[in-house]
Amino acid sequence: MSVKSALYVVATPIGNLNDISLRAIQILGLVDVIAAEHTQNSMHLLSHHRITVKNTKLVALHQHNEKNTADKILAFLAAEKSIALLTDAGTPAVSDPGALLVQRVREHGFTIIPIPGANAAICALSAAGITNPHFLFYGFLPAKAGLRQRALAALAASPYTLIFYEAPHRILECLTDMTAIFGAQRQLTIARELTKLFETIHTCTFDEAVMWINADSHRQKGEFVLLVCGAQAEEKPRISKQARNTLRVLLAELPLKQAVKLTAEISGENRSALYQIALSLKS
Repeated sequence: MSVKSALYVVATPIGNLNDISLRAIQILGLVDVIAAEHTQNSMHLLSHHRITVKNTKLVALHQHNEKNTADKILAFLAAEKSIALLTDAGTPAVSDPGALLVQRVREHGFTIIPIPGANAAICALSAAGITNPHFLFYGFLPAKAGLRQRALAALAASPYTLIFYEAPHRILECLTDMTAIFGAQRQLTIARELTKLFETIHTCTFDEAVMWINADSHRQKGEFVLLVCGAQAEEKPRISKQARNTLRVLLAELPLKQAVKLTAEISGENRSALYQIALSLKS
């Protein structure tokens, strides 16, 4: 039995219709209401898995009507109905409609039950072979070039793997901006049409990415996940023992800046690195 006055956030397949959990199938067959991004697409999924919804009410909930539809969902919950929230593909409220509804339902004290499943970002990451254990999921970048470039610039120095979603009609301009901002030698994994017939996962450097996309017109089609390797930390200059000793002696007699300047001139060592050492010695 489904829980009364509960909202189930149900993950659905991102391509292959068999990528759905047994629990999700069970819940979809039990709830009183299904709130779907596009009811026709959800009906296709339900039909594929022979889920009977004869007595189930279907409601459209998408980015253009989420605020108004949330009021209807709250009324259903108040009437002790159980509701499943679906998007066309993947997990609701993650770069898809649903977050506002979940927020409203939580504010009104009703139960929210997540039913986990397919997610394009994790699917791509698992097959990319990136050993960095940390990642930052960004989702969709701004569509306007200026805003997109500023967003990328703010992330350029991040040491974490960066995960983006991108639409086919913007993939070339997005890769061009990324190449200019992240640098030609940064490594990138392009994942498209995940779990579908023409699934492709390709790893290259940014200076090869646009060329690879342009080499086959089919490569510009489908939904994209872009995984950018994190920025490498700059190696700190090594300061010789002799330079450290010189700095220590001069610090005893001179102001910090002057001691650093003279040590750099005497030893030829990196002034910024000497300055950091001087600060630590002073403290």
